[in-house]
Amino acid sequence: MAAIELTVDNFNSFINDNDIVVVDFWVAWCEPCKQFAPVFEEMSEQHPDVIFGKVNTEEQQALATQFKIHSTPTLMIFREHISVFVQPNALSPADLEEVVGKIRELDMDHVRTEIARQQESHN
Repeated sequence: MAAIELTVDNFNSFINDNDIVVVDFWVAWCEPCKQFAPVFEEMSEQHPDVIFGKVNTEEQQALATQFKIHSTPTLMIFREHISVFVQPNALSPADLEEVVGKIRELDMDHVRTEIARQQESHN
């Protein structure tokens, strides 16, 4: 499936309605973003069970601010509504493939337990 353009209006529904969502935060004038775009599209075709979305940070400044995006491209991956991976800079095809594989293997009960533990220690 081709990457989907994510906006303020549809972002939350994609995160909430899908198990794994890979998001590329990008801008049109960014050379690394342009170089990464074909890799991202190819991965979206290779993983039809994963949602791949793109956020144009100039057009969707509220999302860029919400997720504290300071450089592009930035890759963010959500699993079961939780941000589990953030990486500024483009990834190689092999690295992106490896990251997607590791995200699939995550024990989300353990992740939720760790998040709860961290929240308790900050209170």
